[in-house]
Amino acid sequence: MAEGGAATEEQRLRPPSLFLMLAETRALFELNSSLLLSPLLLRAPKGDGHPVLTLPGFLASDISMAPMRRYLKELGYDAYAWNMGRNFGGVASKRGVLRDLLWRIYESTGRKVSLVGWSLGGVYARDLALQMPEMVRLVITLGSPFANDIRATNATRLYEALSGETVDDNPEIRLAIAGDLPVPATSIYSRTDGIVNWHTSLLRPSKTAENIEVYFASHIGLGVNAAALWAVADRLAQADGEFKHFDRSGPFAIAYGPPENAES
Repeated sequence: MAEGGAATEEQRLRPPSLFLMLAETRALFELNSSLLLSPLLLRAPKGDGHPVLTLPGFLASDISMAPMRRYLKELGYDAYAWNMGRNFGGVASKRGVLRDLLWRIYESTGRKVSLVGWSLGGVYARDLALQMPEMVRLVITLGSPFANDIRATNATRLYEALSGETVDDNPEIRLAIAGDLPVPATSIYSRTDGIVNWHTSLLRPSKTAENIEVYFASHIGLGVNAAALWAVADRLAQADGEFKHFDRSGPFAIAYGPPENAES
């Protein structure tokens, strides 16, 4: 199947199993583990003060990404919440307000903004990078369904009911989001994600794009998972205009899947 293309019946992906969905309760363990490992997490590369906008997942609010923002601030980043309440979805309907938000941060800081999006927030982040690449430094997504058969989630029907949009609306936007970005991009995902089929989180590897698998992470816990947090901090620490693929030899090396072969 071509990346981002419509899936045929034979190629149709399925949402994660009921077992994986029920196992999402382990997210609390992931959060507690990160708190216990905070001294180790703070040994991550320090930030250069550039702005980082965090975008929450479907049905989540800024509270869900508060631990990440605190962590990034401790490392020296200028971390921003989206301040738009709970995320009830709407990729097309939120384009204008998200562009305005990115513009305000860029104008007030005078620096390019890194975008970190969890689940649906990562879809927003990729869309923003396509629209305003001159203002975006890096895109990091966490368990975001943007590629292949994006209907393969356990939240699709609820998303369509609450957002007033279907995932098949605006196919030109959907195909663009699934494709290559004009800025460096990292997708962090887990094969044990209980909400999103992990195949929908895979971008095409290249010299400026990579996938990082975190073993046994949940969807709900991915944004507070210690190994995922370390990877986010490591990726953000790269200088503007530079990109090297993630080095899995750090303190959480055992938690990551093997590296990919980058395509040119």
